[in-house]
Amino acid sequence: MRFAFRAAALAAAATAALATPASAKTIKVGLIAPFSGPASIYGEDWAAAIQVFQKLYGDSVDGNKVEIIKRDIPGPDPLKVRALAQELVVKEGVQYLAGLVYSPNALALGAFANQAKVPIVIFNAATSSIIDKSQYFLRTSYTLPQISAPEAIYALNKGYKKMVSMVSDYAPGWDAEKTFVDTFEKNGGKVVAKIRVPLSTTDFVPYLQRAKAADPDAIFGFMPGGGPTFELLTAYNNSGMRGKIPYLGQGETNEVYLPKYGDGVVGLTTVFFYSAAHRSAENDAFKKALHEIDPKAVDNNYFACAMDGMHVIYAMIHATHGEKDGDKAIAAAKGLKWESIRGAVSIDPKTRDFIQPVEVREVEKDPKTGALYNKEIEVFPAQPDYGRPGTPLPTVASLKPVILK
Repeated sequence: MRFAFRAAALAAAATAALATPASAKTIKVGLIAPFSGPASIYGEDWAAAIQVFQKLYGDSVDGNKVEIIKRDIPGPDPLKVRALAQELVVKEGVQYLAGLVYSPNALALGAFANQAKVPIVIFNAATSSIIDKSQYFLRTSYTLPQISAPEAIYALNKGYKKMVSMVSDYAPGWDAEKTFVDTFEKNGGKVVAKIRVPLSTTDFVPYLQRAKAADPDAIFGFMPGGGPTFELLTAYNNSGMRGKIPYLGQGETNEVYLPKYGDGVVGLTTVFFYSAAHRSAENDAFKKALHEIDPKAVDNNYFACAMDGMHVIYAMIHATHGEKDGDKAIAAAKGLKWESIRGAVSIDPKTRDFIQPVEVREVEKDPKTGALYNKEIEVFPAQPDYGRPGTPLPTVASLKPVILK
Protein backbone atom coordinates (compact mmCIF):
# COMPACT_ATOMS: atom_id res chain seq x y z
CA MET A 1 0.00 0.00 0.00
CA ARG A 2 1.03 3.59 -0.31
CA PHE A 3 0.46 6.79 1.62
CA ALA A 4 -0.90 9.85 -0.15
CA PHE A 5 -1.47 13.11 1.68
CA ARG A 6 -4.91 14.58 1.22
CA ALA A 7 -5.04 18.15 -0.05
CA ALA A 8 -6.53 19.33 3.23
CA ALA A 9 -3.88 17.54 5.25
CA LEU A 10 -0.77 19.13 3.82
CA ALA A 11 -0.93 22.66 2.53
CA ALA A 12 2.28 22.52 0.54
CA ALA A 13 2.82 19.17 -1.16
CA ALA A 14 0.96 17.43 -3.92
CA THR A 15 0.93 13.64 -3.86
CA ALA A 16 4.08 12.19 -5.38
CA ALA A 17 4.01 9.30 -7.81
CA LEU A 18 4.99 5.84 -6.64
CA ALA A 19 8.71 5.21 -6.55
CA THR A 20 9.99 2.54 -8.89
CA PRO A 21 10.62 -0.85 -7.27
CA ALA A 22 14.36 -0.42 -7.79
CA SER A 23 14.45 2.75 -5.70
CA ALA A 24 12.04 1.61 -2.99
CA LYS A 25 13.42 1.53 0.56
CA THR A 26 12.36 0.31 3.97
CA ILE A 27 12.09 3.23 6.40
CA LYS A 28 12.46 2.11 9.99
CA VAL A 29 10.71 3.95 12.84
CA GLY A 30 11.69 3.12 16.42
CA LEU A 31 8.83 3.19 18.94
CA ILE A 32 10.13 3.51 22.51
CA ALA A 33 7.30 3.02 25.00
CA PRO A 34 6.10 0.97 27.99
CA PHE A 35 4.95 -2.39 26.67
CA SER A 36 5.12 -3.91 30.14
CA GLY A 37 4.50 -2.64 33.65
CA PRO A 38 1.81 -0.33 35.03
CA ALA A 39 1.96 2.12 32.10
CA SER A 40 1.80 -0.53 29.36
CA ILE A 41 -1.50 0.92 28.10
CA TYR A 42 0.53 3.66 26.40
CA GLY A 43 2.59 1.25 24.35
CA GLU A 44 -0.37 -0.97 23.57
CA ASP A 45 -2.58 1.90 22.43
CA TRP A 46 0.19 3.58 20.45
CA ALA A 47 0.94 0.34 18.62
CA ALA A 48 -2.78 -0.08 17.91
CA ALA A 49 -2.99 3.51 16.67
CA ILE A 50 -0.15 2.86 14.24
CA GLN A 51 -2.04 -0.19 12.96
CA VAL A 52 -5.10 1.99 12.41
CA PHE A 53 -3.06 4.72 10.73
CA GLN A 54 -1.51 2.24 8.30
CA LYS A 55 -4.88 0.63 7.66
CA LEU A 56 -6.27 4.02 6.67
CA TYR A 57 -3.27 5.52 4.87
CA GLY A 58 -1.06 2.61 3.92
CA ASP A 59 2.17 1.10 5.20
CA SER A 60 4.38 2.88 2.67
CA VAL A 61 5.18 6.43 1.60
CA ASP A 62 5.77 6.97 -2.12
CA GLY A 63 6.59 3.29 -2.47
CA ASN A 64 8.92 3.19 0.56
CA LYS A 65 7.73 0.69 3.16
CA VAL A 66 7.46 1.95 6.75
CA GLU A 67 8.51 -0.59 9.37
CA ILE A 68 7.91 -0.09 13.11
CA ILE A 69 10.49 -1.47 15.55
CA LYS A 70 9.34 -1.51 19.18
CA ARG A 71 11.42 -1.23 22.34
CA ASP A 72 10.05 -1.56 25.87
CA ILE A 73 10.87 0.90 28.65
CA PRO A 74 8.42 0.43 31.57
CA GLY A 75 9.27 3.59 33.52
CA PRO A 76 11.50 6.65 33.80
CA ASP A 77 15.03 5.44 33.04
CA PRO A 78 17.28 8.00 31.26
CA LEU A 79 20.27 5.64 31.00
CA LYS A 80 18.24 2.84 29.46
CA VAL A 81 16.40 5.10 27.03
CA ARG A 82 19.70 6.44 25.67
CA ALA A 83 20.96 2.90 25.21
CA LEU A 84 17.76 1.90 23.40
CA ALA A 85 17.87 4.93 21.13
CA GLN A 86 21.51 4.27 20.23
CA GLU A 87 20.78 0.61 19.53
CA LEU A 88 17.85 1.47 17.29
CA VAL A 89 19.73 4.09 15.28
CA VAL A 90 23.18 2.46 15.05
CA LYS A 91 22.35 -1.26 14.90
CA GLU A 92 18.83 -1.24 13.43
CA GLY A 93 19.27 1.69 11.05
CA VAL A 94 16.21 3.54 12.36
CA GLN A 95 15.63 6.95 10.71
CA TYR A 96 12.95 8.24 13.09
CA LEU A 97 12.22 7.73 16.78
CA ALA A 98 8.82 8.07 18.43
CA GLY A 99 6.92 7.44 21.66
CA LEU A 100 8.34 8.44 25.06
CA VAL A 101 5.84 8.61 27.93
CA TYR A 102 8.00 10.15 30.64
CA SER A 103 9.59 13.60 30.52
CA PRO A 104 12.94 12.43 32.02
CA ASN A 105 13.28 9.91 29.19
CA ALA A 106 12.56 12.51 26.53
CA LEU A 107 14.95 15.01 28.11
CA ALA A 108 17.68 12.36 28.16
CA LEU A 109 17.60 12.10 24.36
CA GLY A 110 18.23 15.76 23.56
CA ALA A 111 22.01 15.50 23.11
CA PHE A 112 21.69 12.18 21.29
CA ALA A 113 19.18 13.60 18.81
CA ASN A 114 21.47 16.55 18.09
CA GLN A 115 24.48 14.31 17.54
CA ALA A 116 22.70 11.71 15.41
CA LYS A 117 20.45 14.24 13.66
CA VAL A 118 17.49 11.91 14.17
CA PRO A 119 13.98 13.42 14.32
CA ILE A 120 12.17 12.32 17.48
CA VAL A 121 8.38 12.66 17.60
CA ILE A 122 7.19 12.65 21.22
CA PHE A 123 3.80 11.05 21.73
CA ASN A 124 3.36 12.03 25.38
CA ALA A 125 6.05 13.64 27.59
CA ALA A 126 4.38 16.95 28.41
CA THR A 127 6.94 19.23 30.07
CA SER A 128 7.05 22.50 28.12
CA SER A 129 10.84 22.84 28.10
CA ILE A 130 11.43 19.48 26.39
CA ILE A 131 10.98 20.85 22.90
CA ASP A 132 13.96 23.21 23.41
CA LYS A 133 16.41 20.41 24.27
CA SER A 134 16.89 19.46 20.64
CA GLN A 135 16.17 21.01 17.26
CA TYR A 136 15.14 17.48 16.20
CA PHE A 137 12.33 17.20 18.78
CA LEU A 138 8.68 17.41 17.78
CA ARG A 139 5.65 16.65 19.96
CA THR A 140 2.09 15.60 19.15
CA SER A 141 0.68 15.35 22.66
CA TYR A 142 0.12 18.44 24.80
CA THR A 143 1.49 20.39 27.74
CA LEU A 144 -0.24 21.18 31.01
CA PRO A 145 -0.06 24.97 30.42
CA GLN A 146 -1.71 24.47 27.01
CA ILE A 147 -4.72 22.96 28.80
CA SER A 148 -4.75 24.94 32.04
CA ALA A 149 -4.86 28.46 30.61
CA PRO A 150 -8.08 27.87 28.58
CA GLU A 151 -9.53 26.10 31.62
CA ALA A 152 -9.02 29.26 33.67
CA ILE A 153 -10.84 31.26 30.99
CA TYR A 154 -13.70 28.75 31.06
CA ALA A 155 -13.94 29.10 34.85
CA LEU A 156 -14.07 32.87 34.59
CA ASN A 157 -16.73 32.69 31.90
CA LYS A 158 -18.77 30.51 34.27
CA GLY A 159 -18.70 33.34 36.77
CA TYR A 160 -16.31 31.76 39.26
CA LYS A 161 -14.45 34.43 41.21
CA LYS A 162 -12.83 32.40 43.99
CA MET A 163 -11.24 29.03 43.38
CA VAL A 164 -9.09 26.43 45.06
CA SER A 165 -6.31 24.72 43.12
CA MET A 166 -5.74 21.04 44.04
CA VAL A 167 -3.07 19.18 42.10
CA SER A 168 -0.80 16.17 42.40
CA ASP A 169 2.50 17.19 43.97
CA TYR A 170 4.93 16.60 41.09
CA ALA A 171 6.17 18.53 38.06
CA PRO A 172 3.04 18.22 35.84
CA GLY A 173 0.85 19.27 38.77
CA TRP A 174 3.04 22.28 39.45
CA ASP A 175 2.88 23.31 35.78
CA ALA A 176 -0.91 23.00 35.77
CA GLU A 177 -1.24 24.94 39.03
CA LYS A 178 1.01 27.81 37.98
CA THR A 179 -0.62 28.38 34.61
CA PHE A 180 -4.17 28.13 35.95
CA VAL A 181 -3.48 30.43 38.90
CA ASP A 182 -1.60 33.00 36.81
CA THR A 183 -4.29 33.11 34.11
CA PHE A 184 -7.19 33.15 36.57
CA GLU A 185 -5.71 35.96 38.67
CA LYS A 186 -4.51 37.94 35.64
CA ASN A 187 -8.19 38.15 34.66
CA GLY A 188 -9.45 39.29 38.05
CA GLY A 189 -10.13 35.99 39.81
CA LYS A 190 -8.62 34.87 43.11
CA VAL A 191 -7.20 31.46 44.01
CA VAL A 192 -7.86 31.30 47.74
CA ALA A 193 -5.91 28.09 48.42
CA LYS A 194 -3.27 26.03 46.63
CA ILE A 195 -3.36 22.39 47.72
CA ARG A 196 -0.74 19.90 46.57
CA VAL A 197 -1.50 16.23 47.11
CA PRO A 198 1.32 13.63 47.33
CA LEU A 199 1.20 11.04 44.56
CA SER A 200 1.03 8.26 47.15
CA THR A 201 -2.19 9.63 48.68
CA THR A 202 -5.17 7.29 48.99
CA ASP A 203 -7.19 9.31 51.52
CA PHE A 204 -8.35 12.55 49.92
CA VAL A 205 -10.79 13.55 52.66
CA PRO A 206 -8.39 15.91 54.52
CA TYR A 207 -7.50 17.72 51.29
CA LEU A 208 -11.14 18.11 50.29
CA GLN A 209 -11.93 19.43 53.78
CA ARG A 210 -9.23 22.08 53.32
CA ALA A 211 -10.72 22.97 49.95
CA LYS A 212 -14.23 23.21 51.38
CA ALA A 213 -13.04 25.36 54.30
CA ALA A 214 -11.69 27.92 51.82
CA ASP A 215 -15.29 28.44 50.60
CA PRO A 216 -14.50 28.57 46.86
CA ASP A 217 -16.87 28.85 43.93
CA ALA A 218 -15.18 25.79 42.40
CA ILE A 219 -12.10 23.56 42.57
CA PHE A 220 -9.52 23.34 39.80
CA GLY A 221 -7.98 19.88 39.84
CA PHE A 222 -5.26 17.90 38.17
CA MET A 223 -4.76 14.24 39.05
CA PRO A 224 -3.23 11.34 37.12
CA GLY A 225 -5.85 9.01 35.68
CA GLY A 226 -6.70 5.70 37.28
CA GLY A 227 -6.44 4.95 40.99
CA PRO A 228 -5.77 8.46 42.36
CA THR A 229 -8.65 9.93 40.40
CA PHE A 230 -11.02 7.15 41.44
CA GLU A 231 -10.21 7.70 45.12
CA LEU A 232 -10.50 11.48 44.78
CA LEU A 233 -13.83 11.42 42.99
CA THR A 234 -15.23 8.86 45.43
CA ALA A 235 -14.25 11.08 48.34
CA TYR A 236 -15.61 14.15 46.54
CA ASN A 237 -18.99 12.49 45.94
CA ASN A 238 -19.18 11.39 49.58
CA SER A 239 -18.20 14.80 50.95
CA GLY A 240 -21.44 16.57 50.16
CA MET A 241 -19.59 18.99 47.88
CA ARG A 242 -21.02 17.58 44.66
CA GLY A 243 -23.62 19.98 43.30
CA LYS A 244 -22.39 22.75 45.60
CA ILE A 245 -18.71 23.22 44.79
CA PRO A 246 -17.98 22.07 41.22
CA TYR A 247 -14.77 20.19 40.43
CA LEU A 248 -13.09 21.14 37.13
CA GLY A 249 -10.69 18.44 35.99
CA GLN A 250 -8.49 17.71 32.99
CA GLY A 251 -7.59 14.23 31.76
CA GLU A 252 -9.18 12.40 34.69
CA THR A 253 -12.09 11.19 32.57
CA ASN A 254 -10.00 9.36 30.00
CA GLU A 255 -12.36 6.93 28.27
CA VAL A 256 -10.30 4.00 29.55
CA TYR A 257 -11.32 4.81 33.13
CA LEU A 258 -14.90 6.01 32.68
CA PRO A 259 -16.55 2.57 33.06
CA LYS A 260 -14.69 2.07 36.37
CA TYR A 261 -15.88 5.38 37.81
CA GLY A 262 -19.56 4.69 37.27
CA ASP A 263 -22.42 7.18 37.49
CA GLY A 264 -20.58 9.18 40.14
CA VAL A 265 -18.80 11.14 37.41
CA VAL A 266 -21.91 12.01 35.36
CA GLY A 267 -21.95 15.78 34.99
CA LEU A 268 -18.24 16.18 35.77
CA THR A 269 -16.62 18.88 33.64
CA THR A 270 -13.08 18.49 32.33
CA VAL A 271 -10.92 20.42 29.89
CA PHE A 272 -8.65 18.41 27.60
CA PHE A 273 -7.49 17.96 24.00
CA TYR A 274 -9.53 14.98 22.78
CA SER A 275 -12.85 13.26 23.31
CA ALA A 276 -13.72 9.95 21.69
CA ALA A 277 -17.11 11.54 21.03
CA HIS A 278 -15.54 14.28 18.88
CA ARG A 279 -17.74 14.80 15.85
CA SER A 280 -15.82 14.76 12.57
CA ALA A 281 -15.36 12.61 9.50
CA GLU A 282 -11.73 11.96 10.50
CA ASN A 283 -12.64 10.74 13.96
CA ASP A 284 -15.47 8.60 12.62
CA ALA A 285 -13.13 6.96 10.11
CA PHE A 286 -10.56 6.36 12.82
CA LYS A 287 -13.05 4.72 15.19
CA LYS A 288 -14.47 2.55 12.43
CA ALA A 289 -11.00 1.29 11.47
CA LEU A 290 -9.99 0.80 15.12
CA HIS A 291 -13.01 -1.34 15.92
CA GLU A 292 -12.54 -3.37 12.74
CA ILE A 293 -9.07 -4.23 14.02
CA ASP A 294 -10.16 -4.70 17.65
CA PRO A 295 -13.88 -4.54 18.47
CA LYS A 296 -13.10 -4.26 22.18
CA ALA A 297 -10.65 -1.35 21.88
CA VAL A 298 -11.42 1.78 23.91
CA ASP A 299 -10.55 4.85 21.86
CA ASN A 300 -8.97 7.61 23.95
CA ASN A 301 -6.47 10.45 23.84
CA TYR A 302 -3.44 8.12 23.61
CA PHE A 303 -4.59 7.16 20.11
CA ALA A 304 -4.83 10.80 19.02
CA CYS A 305 -1.20 11.45 19.97
CA ALA A 306 0.11 8.46 18.01
CA MET A 307 -2.13 9.06 14.99
CA ASP A 308 -0.85 12.62 14.68
CA GLY A 309 2.71 11.51 15.38
CA MET A 310 2.54 9.10 12.47
CA HIS A 311 1.11 11.83 10.25
CA VAL A 312 4.19 13.95 10.98
CA ILE A 313 6.58 11.03 10.38
CA TYR A 314 4.95 10.20 7.05
CA ALA A 315 5.18 13.86 6.04
CA MET A 316 8.91 13.88 6.81
CA ILE A 317 9.49 10.65 4.87
CA HIS A 318 7.61 12.15 1.92
CA ALA A 319 9.64 15.37 2.04
CA THR A 320 12.99 13.55 2.16
CA HIS A 321 12.05 10.94 -0.48
CA GLY A 322 12.91 8.27 2.07
CA GLU A 323 16.50 9.46 2.48
CA LYS A 324 18.09 10.00 5.88
CA ASP A 325 18.16 13.79 6.23
CA GLY A 326 17.14 15.00 9.69
CA ASP A 327 17.47 18.68 8.87
CA LYS A 328 15.30 18.45 5.76
CA ALA A 329 12.77 16.31 7.64
CA ILE A 330 12.40 18.82 10.48
CA ALA A 331 12.19 21.72 8.02
CA ALA A 332 9.30 19.93 6.29
CA ALA A 333 7.49 19.38 9.59
CA LYS A 334 7.59 23.05 10.56
CA GLY A 335 4.34 24.73 9.59
CA LEU A 336 2.46 21.49 8.85
CA LYS A 337 -1.32 21.81 9.12
CA TRP A 338 -3.86 19.01 8.96
CA GLU A 339 -7.24 17.84 10.17
CA SER A 340 -6.62 15.44 13.04
CA ILE A 341 -9.10 13.15 14.76
CA ARG A 342 -9.11 15.88 17.44
CA GLY A 343 -9.69 18.78 15.02
CA ALA A 344 -7.48 21.26 13.19
CA VAL A 345 -3.85 21.02 14.35
CA SER A 346 -0.51 22.39 13.22
CA ILE A 347 3.18 22.62 14.09
CA ASP A 348 4.46 26.11 14.81
CA PRO A 349 6.99 26.98 12.07
CA LYS A 350 9.28 28.81 14.52
CA THR A 351 9.07 26.92 17.82
CA ARG A 352 7.99 23.43 16.63
CA ASP A 353 5.24 23.51 19.27
CA PHE A 354 2.07 21.55 18.62
CA ILE A 355 -0.95 23.83 18.17
CA GLN A 356 -4.33 22.22 18.82
CA PRO A 357 -7.92 22.74 19.97
CA VAL A 358 -8.68 22.44 23.69
CA GLU A 359 -12.14 21.15 24.53
CA VAL A 360 -14.50 21.57 27.44
CA ARG A 361 -16.23 18.21 28.02
CA GLU A 362 -19.02 17.06 30.30
CA VAL A 363 -19.51 13.42 31.22
CA GLU A 364 -22.89 12.17 30.03
CA LYS A 365 -24.61 8.80 29.99
CA ASP A 366 -25.91 7.37 26.74
CA PRO A 367 -29.63 6.70 27.38
CA LYS A 368 -29.63 3.70 25.03
CA THR A 369 -26.44 1.89 25.99
CA GLY A 370 -25.78 3.28 29.46
CA ALA A 371 -22.18 4.01 28.43
CA LEU A 372 -20.47 7.10 29.80
CA TYR A 373 -18.80 9.50 27.38
CA ASN A 374 -17.17 12.95 27.28
CA LYS A 375 -19.58 15.27 25.47
CA GLU A 376 -17.88 18.30 23.95
CA ILE A 377 -19.67 21.49 24.95
CA GLU A 378 -17.11 24.17 24.07
CA VAL A 379 -13.81 24.35 22.19
CA PHE A 380 -10.93 26.80 22.25
CA PRO A 381 -9.34 26.48 18.77
CA ALA A 382 -5.61 26.63 17.96
CA GLN A 383 -4.14 26.77 21.44
CA PRO A 384 -0.37 27.26 21.85
CA ASP A 385 1.80 26.11 24.75
CA TYR A 386 1.30 28.87 27.32
CA GLY A 387 4.28 27.53 29.24
CA ARG A 388 6.66 28.82 26.58
CA PRO A 389 8.71 31.97 27.30
CA GLY A 390 7.24 34.86 25.35
CA THR A 391 3.78 33.32 24.96
CA PRO A 392 1.34 35.66 26.72
CA LEU A 393 -1.37 34.20 28.89
CA PRO A 394 -4.85 34.62 27.43
CA THR A 395 -7.52 37.00 28.67
CA VAL A 396 -11.27 36.64 28.70
CA ALA A 397 -11.40 39.27 25.97
CA SER A 398 -8.73 37.65 23.77
CA LEU A 399 -9.78 33.99 24.02
CA LYS A 400 -13.32 33.24 22.96
CA PRO A 401 -14.65 29.67 22.97
CA VAL A 402 -16.78 28.16 20.25
CA ILE A 403 -20.00 26.93 21.85
CA LEU A 404 -20.95 23.50 20.50
CA LYS A 405 -24.53 22.35 20.00
